[in-house]
Amino acid sequence: MAKKTAKHPVNKQGKKYHIACEKGDLAKYLILPGDPERVEKISSNWDKSKRIAKNREFISDTGEYKKTKLSCTSTGIGSPSIGIVVEEAARIGVDTFLRAGSTGALQKGIKPGDMIITMAGVRDEGLSKNYVKEIYPAFAHYEVVLALIEACEKLNVNYHVGTTASTDSFYIGEGRPGFKGYNQSYNSNVLEDFEKAGVLNIEMESAALLTLAGLYGLRAGSICVVFDNLITNEFKKIGEKKMGLVATEAIHILDQWDKEKKKKNKKYFYPSLNKK
Repeated sequence: MAKKTAKHPVNKQGKKYHIACEKGDLAKYLILPGDPERVEKISSNWDKSKRIAKNREFISDTGEYKKTKLSCTSTGIGSPSIGIVVEEAARIGVDTFLRAGSTGALQKGIKPGDMIITMAGVRDEGLSKNYVKEIYPAFAHYEVVLALIEACEKLNVNYHVGTTASTDSFYIGEGRPGFKGYNQSYNSNVLEDFEKAGVLNIEMESAALLTLAGLYGLRAGSICVVFDNLITNEFKKIGEKKMGLVATEAIHILDQWDKEKKKKNKKYFYPSLNKK
């Protein structure tokens, strides 16, 4: 059993303090929804699954999909929470993280139910600033991006690829008025400014995940289903289960590529690697 210290906290069972998991509980591939109820919605796509842990907002399932071993852990809302999961899961063997969340679109033509695959993140949140200066980029691993694109194409899902903004505030930070209409002048045009910059969507976790993964040499990416368009004011909560299936299929694709890389002694995946 791991020894509990202030610098390395564990629970009574010697497992990681927040996610309540230990080495062997989670597969190397980990899907990260925010909503704890989304864990079961995602793992229901798998051939088999087992509930591993439940503590606070962190619920974990581990299972198998098309012979690929994978896990799913909820992160709750916001960058500090997803940062905890990355720190603890990485320590017990996870090396590939895929956020599977919901988001608001910032470009006309993106509809509720569409998927947005993140290539890079705008670090308009606080967690990542505790780790590195803002000049450091938040970038998705290209293999995860490619796997998500292939999964969307395979499942005939409408998707968009580009930059995602992450904020710590669901209300003021995403252009919604605060209590009694509270606002500050510098927030008045936040959505319009992001729209002009070509940012596709805004949410609360992706940039922090991508920053930490980049710093730690891990693979990470993000796919979010659009629930609302903050520019056109459309709202419709659809596509959540489909998003979970896309994330699951993308993990399976990554697993196949990883096996091919190992077979051919290659460090990086490239399109012609699969050719005989």
